[in-house]
Amino acid sequence: MEKIASVLIAAHAIADFSLQTDKLAHRKNKLGFLLLHAGIHAALTYIILQEWQCWQAPFFVLVAHSLIDFVKQRWCKDTAMAFAVDQTAHVLSLLSIALILVHFKWIGSYTGIGYKTLIILAGFIATINGSGFLIDKFVKQLMKKNELKLKGLINGGKLIGQLERTLIFLFVFIGYPSGIGFLVAAKSILRFEEAKKQKLAEYVLIGTLLSFSLAISLAFLTKWASNF
Repeated sequence: MEKIASVLIAAHAIADFSLQTDKLAHRKNKLGFLLLHAGIHAALTYIILQEWQCWQAPFFVLVAHSLIDFVKQRWCKDTAMAFAVDQTAHVLSLLSIALILVHFKWIGSYTGIGYKTLIILAGFIATINGSGFLIDKFVKQLMKKNELKLKGLINGGKLIGQLERTLIFLFVFIGYPSGIGFLVAAKSILRFEEAKKQKLAEYVLIGTLLSFSLAISLAFLTKWASNF
């Protein structure tokens, strides 16, 4: 059950945060593009699960993902909270699908190859890209609310966040979590001038803590799931 659920969630992370282009994401309000997106999820689930007789798994993923995204597109705004609720709904639906598959014996246990590699890859993608989507939406709302404008490199903050979450993910997997402390210290030194301005310092601190918290949580969760 645990492995099946982990594989389903891994397929979701790869399809949502790696295989979904910006163009596709912005066009999901149209039924055709919505079904295309859900179809990619279903196809990837079928391939990764490697249970070729189990058509129920991709079918349930197709239906559940379509319904959840349809509701989001029709009645939810593009906010950090909506993103978090959407992803929670997807994870809960996948856990339910795994439970149904095992309960009705449509699938016994995961017997495919490359389980650990798959989980680590999916966890890495969720940590780097998935967290980035949430942080980006949250920070933009925060800046808009406080009428804060920043000047700098185009996508500079995004790239910095991706690099710091990559380092955190690696520190956790090589068994050197204390290295995160050095990363915090290094970033504090580099952001010293910005820290002199209260509003800017608070913005940087909130974004950094959110980025670090998500990266640490997802890295440890990935490490735990990869050992099933």
